[in-house]
Amino acid sequence: MRISDSLILVAGLALLSGCSSEPAADPLATGDDSRVSCALSGETEFTDKCDVERVQNGDRRELVMRHPDGGFRRFEIVTDGRGLVSADGAEEAVVTPLADGRIQLSVGDDRYRIPATIRPGAGGG
Repeated sequence: MRISDSLILVAGLALLSGCSSEPAADPLATGDDSRVSCALSGETEFTDKCDVERVQNGDRRELVMRHPDGGFRRFEIVTDGRGLVSADGAEEAVVTPLADGRIQLSVGDDRYRIPATIRPGAGGG
């Protein structure tokens, strides 16, 4: 399963489009898009060591970020203007657009950089 298929949902970042119901971002086509850059447990450098899995859990769509040590973080894809939320609810997820065509997803001491193209006009409402 390709992350680019699931990122269209993640990138349904109504979060970035204010009150628009259309997706504000599209996935950036890349070669091996099941692996993303991450900095785990407070690391300062990002490396391409995290795998991404899309999961359909009943009527919920989720992204699972898998760590090389076997750990993972689950995020629910939502359409209420937030884009992604922590699926377990323990810690709040923060989504930040980056200038290089990606978004940064942060929760606790873990950060992930996911390819996304922000559509023109995103952020208005």
